[in-house]
Amino acid sequence: MADDIRVTDDSIKVRQLSHYQFSFRAGDAGSNGTWYLQLVLDQGAWEEVLTLTADDADNLQDVLRATETVYYDIARRLFMFGVTKPGS
Repeated sequence: MADDIRVTDDSIKVRQLSHYQFSFRAGDAGSNGTWYLQLVLDQGAWEEVLTLTADDADNLQDVLRATETVYYDIARRLFMFGVTKPGS
């Protein structure tokens, strides 16, 4: 009999992006603010908050708007945009 393998929330490393929200916190006078991106993954099974530069926030927003399916690798903090079948 094969060993029982338990799947837990922590064992799932790649999740599908369900929703996202950008937030901005203003900096002190004369200093830059900070952009945040909250990711809701697998319909709320996992959430992640990223701190971004203004350029990264702008670029990510463009790609997220243009891509229907997005995955996020939690361990590597890596976005994967779109799904393409081999040979397509």
